[in-house]
Amino acid sequence: MSAGGRLAVEGGRPVRTTPLPYGHQWVDDDDVAAVAAVLRSEWLTTGPAVEQFERALAAACGTRHAVAVCNGTAALHAAMFALGVGPGDEVLVPAMTFAASANCAVFQGAHPVFCDVEDDTLLVDPDQVAARLTERTRAVVAVDYAGQPCRWDEILEVAARRGVAVVGDVCHALGGSYRGRPVGCLGRLNTHSFHPVKHVTCGEGGAVTTDDAALAERMRMFRNHGITTDFRQREKLGGWFYEMVELGWNYRISDIQCALGASQLRKLPAWVARRRAIAARYDAAFADLPALRPLAVRDDVSHAYHLYVVRLELDRLRVGRAEVFAALRAEGIGVNVHYIPVHLHPYYRRTFGTRGGDCPVAEAAYERILSLPIFPAMSDADVRDVIDAVHKVLKAYAR
Repeated sequence: MSAGGRLAVEGGRPVRTTPLPYGHQWVDDDDVAAVAAVLRSEWLTTGPAVEQFERALAAACGTRHAVAVCNGTAALHAAMFALGVGPGDEVLVPAMTFAASANCAVFQGAHPVFCDVEDDTLLVDPDQVAARLTERTRAVVAVDYAGQPCRWDEILEVAARRGVAVVGDVCHALGGSYRGRPVGCLGRLNTHSFHPVKHVTCGEGGAVTTDDAALAERMRMFRNHGITTDFRQREKLGGWFYEMVELGWNYRISDIQCALGASQLRKLPAWVARRRAIAARYDAAFADLPALRPLAVRDDVSHAYHLYVVRLELDRLRVGRAEVFAALRAEGIGVNVHYIPVHLHPYYRRTFGTRGGDCPVAEAAYERILSLPIFPAMSDADVRDVIDAVHKVLKAYAR
């Protein structure tokens, strides 16, 4: 391991000259052929490829239904609509997540209530969920942060006592499992993202998986302007008549995207295995670094590793997270930060009066965390570069 030398940020030679992103898609000839076949077909949208992708995703998650939409945010919004979330309602959301996990409640006129997270995993703390439930709570958004399933049984039990629905935001965790059950079947509704950095991609795309046929039908209507049938259904019937029965959105996803997603989904097991192998190499390589600590992983889960998040032990460093971030970027390692706690964003401060101190565990973690590159197309040499760069930078900045 080559971990010495002058830092690139100080004019030294970088570990690598080609930047390595924190996440990246992997598109092969099979994917291209699947997309090309749809481009040559009669249906580019609302066609058979959408249904085929939905069936494959439902099978992968162990649910009866999947409803595909244009992105993960639309999936979250559709879930809130299907549950009837509206003005006067509260929706519990972990502070450590992407903004869309909370925005979906706001889209429906509801009030997001932020819950703090566990210190070792940064997953939502079930005790915080229990403490923040009120008579106005309509739903809990349970986020499988970084790809590790949260403490599902405890969250479901707490929510069931109040008759509150749990929506799984499993956008990080496709291919993972909790106590032997695949993510995507644990909540009443479970939302997915198929952005290029996720486990499989549609370019852009999202979906909701569920066993509830009535909710699935509401979401299919919602993604199509609130209209009861789509164009393909009317073509089958040989008719033109349709009715808009709810105020919906155009959240449809195309057959082009779904053909790519279905092709990608067949590779999911191998790709998740590769993510886990990279994480295992990181775990071993960083075990002797006193200034860095990976997030804890519980024994009852199978982690999908959308992200590999580490926490810097700043008392062992001469600099802060910003300097380490800049130094690793200069070495060619595309580290990132996931996330600024949602309640600290200016919109939420201004609109809902949230402030620093509301979720102290998430806030303290935010000042110290970094996401290292992890995606299945990484070569062994790429993994070595990340390890070497982390050792190089932390050695240079050690107290």
